[in-house]
Amino acid sequence: MNRKLIIRILGAILCIEAAAMLPSLFISLYYRDGDTLAIGVSLIASAVSGSAMFFLVRTEKNVHLRLKEGFIVVALGWILLSLFGALPFFISGILPHFEDAFFEAVSGFTTTGASVVTDFDHFPRGVMFWRASTHWVGGMGVLVLTLALLPKLTGRSAHLVKAESPGPSLSKLVPKTGATAKILYTIYGALTAAEFVTLILLGLSPYDAAVHSMATAGTGGFSNYGASIAAFNSVPVEMTIAFFMFLFGVNFALYYKFIIGDHFKAFYKDEEFRWYFFIALSAIVAVSLINLSHYHGDYLTSLRYSIFTIFSTMSTTGFVTLDYSAWPAASHMIIILIMFVGSCAGSTAGGIKVIRINMIAKLSRRNIRATGQPKKMEVIRIDGKAVEESILSQVAQFALMYIALWLIGSLIMSFDGKYDLLTHLSASLTCISNVGPGLGAVGPAYNFAGYGLVAKLTGSVLMLFGRLELLPMFILFTRSAWKKY
Repeated sequence: MNRKLIIRILGAILCIEAAAMLPSLFISLYYRDGDTLAIGVSLIASAVSGSAMFFLVRTEKNVHLRLKEGFIVVALGWILLSLFGALPFFISGILPHFEDAFFEAVSGFTTTGASVVTDFDHFPRGVMFWRASTHWVGGMGVLVLTLALLPKLTGRSAHLVKAESPGPSLSKLVPKTGATAKILYTIYGALTAAEFVTLILLGLSPYDAAVHSMATAGTGGFSNYGASIAAFNSVPVEMTIAFFMFLFGVNFALYYKFIIGDHFKAFYKDEEFRWYFFIALSAIVAVSLINLSHYHGDYLTSLRYSIFTIFSTMSTTGFVTLDYSAWPAASHMIIILIMFVGSCAGSTAGGIKVIRINMIAKLSRRNIRATGQPKKMEVIRIDGKAVEESILSQVAQFALMYIALWLIGSLIMSFDGKYDLLTHLSASLTCISNVGPGLGAVGPAYNFAGYGLVAKLTGSVLMLFGRLELLPMFILFTRSAWKKY
């Protein structure tokens, strides 16, 4: 175990977090809402701690990070990031209980969007901007950002990206991992800027446009309004955000292929994208039809709210335009199902991922066919390429562990004793799938503020498990991970 190298990387992460707080500090100075000291102290604490860890700890030259160490760095990095990221909420007094501040920070960095904030009217704009910034930093991944800025920090840096990136396998865009990280963040930044400009043209203030663009880019859903997107009461704004939520749920590798010459073939030839588009379209049509009676036969209104809610849920962004808890039960079931599915691997979204659902469906079909033809061995293919049996096994194990964690989380949350079964099940699911709003008492009109300490800590852990795709967190808590070799 190369502890010195791990400490240096964690120090670099804290330094980058301190730099990420600078825009929020400038916002607080501009608006003078009384949060400048809180952000300034948090920035200094992150910078000093990170600098001490990075510059005072020396490592040998040509030391490489092993796979196990990469997973540990990712898990510890996200926990450390959340602890320091909670300081602006805590020091400002907006969230005076540290477990609430930690929950909000974890929710931000994991791009979940579940919140314990109840008073948006008195939330200082600097801290609110930091709240949205956590989405943007966490969306593409803080380790990916670290490698983009410090590509020579460690050898074999692909281990870091593999441990942090969503999906069953890692695909480099170019041979060097650092260069891949830069490409990903360039595309990420360009899409964010495009949404920012579009929202300004639609009449939003630069501040509102920035907050909602960062929240959409990270598929997180933190708004600076208690009513979320409904506060704007604008169909063009809703449809623009819905469109960008869909875009940020797409594998970013496809955008790179589009740019280098594949054009739209990159999308319609990709099997996962076709599944993603088909599932989203099917869910929109189904929910629109189911909700017709709820909207007294007004299909356009039903379609408007269905498009936004399905894109928001499937991309795991969590923005809302209405309280969909009043919809029919069949619509709620579809929402729960797409919470499980999520979006594409290689995107900023959460959930099990469409590619895994595709593999599980094909694996199940093969097993059923094998009952009638036991001697026939069918090869499972994605985009025409054979999928290794080891990857299929890992996908099946991932799905099993995912469901187990969801149920265990629901059980622990139920000990709180305040809410009904639907609330606990949806609260656990929305945390591990990094969606945000759930159903019942954690539905779109409410949040997690009513839960107690144990339930909030459970939700925080589930969010970290979900964002890091389970394995880094599991490895962190195994004894063998901390052995020297």
